[in-house]
Amino acid sequence: MYATLSVLSQGGGEGCCGARQLVVAANYTHSLPKVVGVIGPDTSENAFTTASLLGVFCMPEVSYEASSKKLSNKRVFPSFLRTIPSDQLQVDAMVRLLKTFGWTWVAVVGSDNNYGLQGLQMLHEAAPQEGICFAYQGVIPASSAEVARMVLEVVASAANVVTVFANKRSALLFLWEAARQNVTGKVWLGTEDWSLATEIWKIPGVQGIGTVLGVTIHQARLSGMKAFEAAFAASEEAGAHRGDAGSCRNCKERCSQRFSRFRKLPDRQVPSPYDTQGAFSVYSAVYVMAHALHHLLGCQTGVCQKGTVYPWQLLKEVKRVNFSLNHRQIYFDTNGDPLVGYDLVLWTWAGQEWNYTVVGSFDRNPDRLSIHKDRLLWHTEDNQVPDSVCSKECGTGEQKVQQGMHQCCFHCVGCSPGTFLNRSDPYTCQKCQKDQWAPDRSEACFDRTVIFMLWDDPISVALLAANTLLLLLVAGTTGVFVRNRHTPVVKSAGGWMCFAMLGSLACASLSLYCFFGAPGHFVCLLRLSVYSTCLTGCLSCMAARSVQIVIIFKMAARAPGLYGAWRKYHGSGLLIGAITGLQGTMVLTSLTISPPAPYKNYEAFEELILLECSQGDTIPVFWMIFNSLLGVACFTISYAGKDLPNSYNEAKCITFSNLIYFVSFITYTTAASIYKGKYLAAIHIATLLCTLAGIFGGYFAPKAYVILFHSHLNTNQHFQMSIQSYTKRVNAAG
Repeated sequence: MYATLSVLSQGGGEGCCGARQLVVAANYTHSLPKVVGVIGPDTSENAFTTASLLGVFCMPEVSYEASSKKLSNKRVFPSFLRTIPSDQLQVDAMVRLLKTFGWTWVAVVGSDNNYGLQGLQMLHEAAPQEGICFAYQGVIPASSAEVARMVLEVVASAANVVTVFANKRSALLFLWEAARQNVTGKVWLGTEDWSLATEIWKIPGVQGIGTVLGVTIHQARLSGMKAFEAAFAASEEAGAHRGDAGSCRNCKERCSQRFSRFRKLPDRQVPSPYDTQGAFSVYSAVYVMAHALHHLLGCQTGVCQKGTVYPWQLLKEVKRVNFSLNHRQIYFDTNGDPLVGYDLVLWTWAGQEWNYTVVGSFDRNPDRLSIHKDRLLWHTEDNQVPDSVCSKECGTGEQKVQQGMHQCCFHCVGCSPGTFLNRSDPYTCQKCQKDQWAPDRSEACFDRTVIFMLWDDPISVALLAANTLLLLLVAGTTGVFVRNRHTPVVKSAGGWMCFAMLGSLACASLSLYCFFGAPGHFVCLLRLSVYSTCLTGCLSCMAARSVQIVIIFKMAARAPGLYGAWRKYHGSGLLIGAITGLQGTMVLTSLTISPPAPYKNYEAFEELILLECSQGDTIPVFWMIFNSLLGVACFTISYAGKDLPNSYNEAKCITFSNLIYFVSFITYTTAASIYKGKYLAAIHIATLLCTLAGIFGGYFAPKAYVILFHSHLNTNQHFQMSIQSYTKRVNAAG
């Protein structure tokens, strides 16, 4: 007693030859066959009913044509498997194809059945995620007039790519009308149900509609067709000699008549690609059941086991099958879907002769689309890939600003400085991080350069050398003045006040070294506060000396006791102390209220970070106003004494020094408003240095020159003669 596989035809209303569903049974001697599995049905609509019912009994069902995505749900259809891929995979392949060629503005039509409606729904869900928009979408109607109107609407949508997710019947209606209306210059993307169907490519004039691309299940060679014909003819002849009776004889006669007619048709002598594709799916389904039973009954040992076979046992084996059939591996994933992909085919024409070329593939595990672009033949001039977009792609660093309801329709706006366009979100210019910058129309941010006055920078070296030279000159002049402190030149320069001025200049010059290198908290506290206070002390000495000279030479006759009171109450010292003390008080108050600290200035430059000292809101304003007013007062007083004796030309020197101070200040203010480069800090240091150099050069350099090189002018006699000459000139003028 041996167990055999019985495949019993059932249903479909087409008799034994036209069966659409096959029942698999385990047959035993002396007993009736017991149903343990089903092969079929041929459509998703029928599969929903049978799969739900068979799932209750855990009876395996292997379909060869039902491709609905819903059938992959194992909670609802636990015993359903198939040898044709799910429509979801077909949708993934089509969307990947559209994205590869940059077709983002497409028309989509589908058949009015489960296949087409579900395909449209899946396209509607998947396409927008890849930036693809539907210029038109609709369901192919049954009426010819409505189909004609649909074709007109598709043409009016201005989409150059039309996706037809439909069965053969609906695709035939739609493409027939497109050919009748002489629609040209389009790319037509078809599904596996009609891409290789004979009925479609035989439409009159269909070769002129444009380029037809289609997805088809991976081609497989179905061997043994000629051997089958020979065996069928032999069995037909043997049956006639045996004279079979009853229903089996009637069935055989009807099948013989149909197969004979099939053989006699000239254009069916060789099966079409579409028929071969469908036949292999059936072929695979039968082999799946056979292999499952083979393993379940232990037939691989040479003798099949006897015993009862239950549907749930067969279902377990069906899920495990893994075998090679005509160079294709047959096995299922956890959803009961085959791990088989699609071929991408292109219609080709040689006159009126139709053919197709495999130009690519879409494989599973992992999902990958491969296209042989050298095999593609487009309907365009120079064989260029057709465009199908609503708006041209934006340029580098330009964001898309959507127009209307479709994200594919937009105009372009360049990203402003400080923002960049991330390709993952082409509709928004994103701000760069605080430590980064981006130029206009940028697609990336760049790290900002942190700048400060480096000690070894060439400009820093030049400024340091100039400042050191000034310090040496101040120190040398101080030595000269100390050695000649009793001479008329030193006395006329202010006596002890000139040493206070030289000390202030030296201290201010030393503070400039704090402007180099990365600023720290202590350095920030010192550098401007020390410089400003020392500059105030120097200017106050110049102001006191100017007042003293004016009192002596301009007001002696009008107020004879004024100079005496000035000397008696130490007017110079009081004035210098008051002015310097007031400035010192403001400096200390400012440092207490808003102490300067190192900080990164992100606002000064777009691409740079300026590492500097924060000065608060009060320090720059008060110090600048105070020193400016002091400089103006000093300049005004000294200018009043510009016609004094030549030997007492301090007024002219003070005037010149203050002019340099004002010019330096105006120069820096102007440069800061125009120049925004990394050397603005260097300009600031140079301005401060010029102010000190101007005071030294305008006030002390001439006196040191007289002491060193014209000692004959540094005598009491010379000064007395100068005063007498001034007195005669004044009297003559009076």
